[in-house]
Amino acid sequence: QVQLVESGGGLVQAGGSLRLSCAASGFTLDSYAIGWFRQAPGKEREAVSCITAPDGNTYYADSVKGRVTISRDDAKNTVYLQMNSLKPEDTAVYYCAASDIATMINTIMGDNSDMDHWGTGTLVTVSS
Repeated sequence: QVQLVESGGGLVQAGGSLRLSCAASGFTLDSYAIGWFRQAPGKEREAVSCITAPDGNTYYADSVKGRVTISRDDAKNTVYLQMNSLKPEDTAVYYCAASDIATMINTIMGDNSDMDHWGTGTLVTVSS
């Protein structure tokens, strides 16, 4: 079964850290750009970060820059999102997605592009 599964979300106090994981099954991630997106209640989805393949170039939204690090471990078929200095405004459902870089860029820019794979999300709640 082809799927992406996120994990690592939870409840954390402001200033804390979480590491989200995005594990693929049924396909290999090493030829895909992987993005992390989030959607807070009542808000539109926003791009958080992405990492390209195979060169590993990264993108970070201004809202998380300096606090978040994306990485990939192709041997484990997993991409990680290390989030530090969390703020209440980081509270959202976080989704990972896989696609080619062109579609990923379009989605980051706000187009409703047809990504190849989406995960089902993991909830991050940051308390003040």
